[in-house]
Amino acid sequence: MEANLEQSALEGVGPAFDPQQLMAVRDKTRQAIALIAAAMRPGMLEEDAVELAKDILAERGMLRGWHDVYVRFGRNTLKTFGAASDPGVRLGDDDIFFIDIGPVWKQWEGDGGDSFVTGADPEMARCAADARAIFHEVRRKWASEGCSGRELYRFAEDCAAGRGWALNLDLSGHRLADFPHAAIHEGPLAEVDFTPARMLWVLEIHIRHPSRPFGAFFEDMLLEDACFEE
Repeated sequence: MEANLEQSALEGVGPAFDPQQLMAVRDKTRQAIALIAAAMRPGMLEEDAVELAKDILAERGMLRGWHDVYVRFGRNTLKTFGAASDPGVRLGDDDIFFIDIGPVWKQWEGDGGDSFVTGADPEMARCAADARAIFHEVRRKWASEGCSGRELYRFAEDCAAGRGWALNLDLSGHRLADFPHAAIHEGPLAEVDFTPARMLWVLEIHIRHPSRPFGAFFEDMLLEDACFEE
C-alpha cells in the first residue's frame, strides 16, 4: 500500500495535464533538436551555438525553458547537467557534440537530448550511436518487464559497461508534466522503486569514454516502440 501511495503522489499531474499536448510538445522538441544540430558547423564557438539554439527555439514559439539550453562541444560533453561549460571551446572537424533542451510550449513541458558528430572519428560516432542504443535497450526492458526506475538504471550501467562506456548517474531521469513538473516531483527516476508510467518520466543516458575526453547523451520520454522511428 505504501508503494502505491508513493507512486500516486510522484505521478500526480496538474490541472492542465493533457496527453495529446505533451506528445505534441515532444514532437516539437525532437524537431527543434534536429534543426539545431543541422545548424552546427566546425569552427563555431560553443557560446555562439547556445545563442543560435535559443534563437531557433524562439522562432518555433518557445515561451521559456524549464531548464537552460545546453549545446556541449568536445570535452564539454563530459559535463553533467547544470555544470558550466569550459569557455571558448570550438567545434572541431572530427568532433562530438550534444544538445539538451527543456522547452515549454504554452503550459506543457518538453525535454529531449541527442548527440552528433562531425568528421569520421570512429569512437565518437560509436559513442553517439551507443547512447541512443542504450536508451532503447533500457526503455524496452521497462516496456517488457515493468522494471522500477532503480532497476532500469542498474541495467543501464550494465549496458554501458558492456559497450565499453561509463554511465553518468548524475543524469538519471526525472518527471515530466504540465509545467512545472518540479511542483510534483524533482527527484531522479533512478531512485524510484515502482514501475514508472508511460509519458510521465524521461529516461536519460549520459555515457563517457573510459580514457578520452568526450561523452554522449540521449534522452526522451519513456514510451513504447510505436512512438519511435529508429
